[in-house]
Amino acid sequence: MKISINTKNYKKVKADLEIILINEIEDTKDEEVLEALDFKAVDEACILLPESKKIYVGFEDDTYDSIAIAIATAVKKLQSTKYKTAKIDLSSGALSENVKALIEGALLGSYTFDRYKSEKKEKKKQELIFVVEDEASINEVLNDSKVIAKAVNKARDMVNSTPQDFYPIVMADLAKELAVDAGIDCKVYGENFLEKNHMNAMLSVGRASVHESQLIHMSYKPKNAKKKIVLVGKGLTYDSGGLSLKPADFMVTMKLDKAGGCAVMATLWAVAKLGLPYEVHGIVGAVENMVGGDAYKPDDVLVAKNGKTIEVRNTDAEGRLVLADCLCYAQDEIEDIDYIFDYATLTGACVVGVGEYTTGIMGNDDILKRNAVLSALKSGEYATTLDFNRYLRKTIKSEVADICNIASTRYGGAITAGIFLDNFICEENKDKWIHFDIAGPAYAQKSWGYNPYGGSGAGVRMTIEFLKGLGK
Repeated sequence: MKISINTKNYKKVKADLEIILINEIEDTKDEEVLEALDFKAVDEACILLPESKKIYVGFEDDTYDSIAIAIATAVKKLQSTKYKTAKIDLSSGALSENVKALIEGALLGSYTFDRYKSEKKEKKKQELIFVVEDEASINEVLNDSKVIAKAVNKARDMVNSTPQDFYPIVMADLAKELAVDAGIDCKVYGENFLEKNHMNAMLSVGRASVHESQLIHMSYKPKNAKKKIVLVGKGLTYDSGGLSLKPADFMVTMKLDKAGGCAVMATLWAVAKLGLPYEVHGIVGAVENMVGGDAYKPDDVLVAKNGKTIEVRNTDAEGRLVLADCLCYAQDEIEDIDYIFDYATLTGACVVGVGEYTTGIMGNDDILKRNAVLSALKSGEYATTLDFNRYLRKTIKSEVADICNIASTRYGGAITAGIFLDNFICEENKDKWIHFDIAGPAYAQKSWGYNPYGGSGAGVRMTIEFLKGLGK
């Protein structure tokens, strides 16, 4: 979907269709027709009037989400037709204040993934024309939002790729490609490096796979960087559960378990393209958790990079083991960190607790957590905090090692996973760290809003919004 800007008088701009966003049908030119068709001006309501060449789409409020859903709905309607161009009037009114939502909603809503279809639909060359009074006033928003939406769609592509052709070395090679495109550094380390650097937790998870585990380190270092941020992502290219094998129906969609790592890679690409004035590092543990004669086992005791010992009670609680070593690596290799964020499809418990659409945010600093939630909401993502407490902290204690990789209780599983990761955060970084559990929103088995079936790119927009907000 091409987006262009036009500053002519709206009536003089030529287009096949008009897109009109409304929150009430009164006083519209086609009020009688809309009433006769029982059209309601609510979210995701859309109707095409071929005679007048108009698409009417409803929205319920002026929030990012409602506006983005509306334009995405209209774009999907446009894609279902043979019309090539559509225009929308942004010269005045509420919509002129929601350009970011309109651009990102249109680009995210027009996304399709058909790589594995034997018969692919012909890509239509369609254009959405935003008619504005002053082009200069929205150029920056347009350019930034195009980059952000492209980054989200890159993450979606990665998440949607199947495990047969997206395994650790492929993920590492793609990270290198993204780095070259963005003009940033990328280093990749294999299992010899993991062994030499005592990253035994991550190493053990990938031991039974025929695909070698990869540690990916992407670095964006602009001159005179104002802050230093580290993003760490869980990159389980496939998770069978290991010897604690998942039930068959739970194993389907486990290609999604790399979503945290994909979000980190896409975000690093976007940060460089946007030229943000911060040094940003992306650390991804790309691993495949499989079953085999050399698989790590329940009852094993693993020694992480920081020397902590971990009793394995469930090999399906593997993402936290990978993240543990990646977090240690990041803090050992990078000095003077201002923020360290990790992203993972970590627990089904988070989905049970806060639903399919919401990220669970955990950490030790209340203000930092609230700022992260605010950034998520401003960017169009849903998030909420899940607080640590001393009682759940006791549930991951081990009788034979320092900690267990799962808790002794079935309740509060998202929080106990976050508490586990807290054991691998150095004291000086405790209040700089946030854990994002994106298990719910990272992958959907039905379309919602401007997100299609499959990967959503969760984490990308809220992280960029947080980083851009640091300068305000």
